[in-house]
Amino acid sequence: MELFGITLTDGVGYLASLLLMISFALKNVRSLRIVNSFGCIAFIIYGFMLSTSWPIIITNGFIVAMNSYYLFFKKQN
Repeated sequence: MELFGITLTDGVGYLASLLLMISFALKNVRSLRIVNSFGCIAFIIYGFMLSTSWPIIITNGFIVAMNSYYLFFKKQN
């Protein structure tokens, strides 16, 4: 499936990249981690859409886990 010459797989990759770029423009660390996690989740989906690209999946899975730890389990000062 293509829209404007972009496949669904590429679209997911572009969305993931956009979310990560937006996350690093944020000043609030909590917001950064939330948006970054959505970007990483999109990259995990993208990794599976690329016939299972383990380097993409593992790296972004680790980042989501770290973001989750700091968002939900680490005591906030």
